[in-house]
Amino acid sequence: MNIIGRLTRDAEVHTTPQDKKVVSFSVAINDSYRNRQGERIEQTSYFDCSYWISPNVAKILLKGALVELTGRVSTRAWTANNGELRSSLNFHTSTVKLHGSYKKIGQAQTIIKQEKTKVIIEEPADDLPF
Repeated sequence: MNIIGRLTRDAEVHTTPQDKKVVSFSVAINDSYRNRQGERIEQTSYFDCSYWISPNVAKILLKGALVELTGRVSTRAWTANNGELRSSLNFHTSTVKLHGSYKKIGQAQTIIKQEKTKVIIEEPADDLPF
């Protein structure tokens, strides 16, 4: 499955009790549609994401960056301390595709060359296809 969205915060690297490193970040995906009355309805979905392949990718996953992720979705449900039921969507990321400006792409390519990761850097097209 692919999702495209913007990072809501800078990525963080966490270490599990088994001494594995995981990159955690959150992505917001905007969607809009018109209801039967013709009103435009905006919806935002938030995904908590994890990336296990390389912790170095956290250096380029900064708040506001536009990313395209490939992976799988899972759900998680729990009871909060106040007794309220909570749930979240989790995206287990296998590939990160960064969309952005030339300056950010140049910085990202330097970081990626240091580590073999499944990160794809897409440069903006010069002309639009339409």
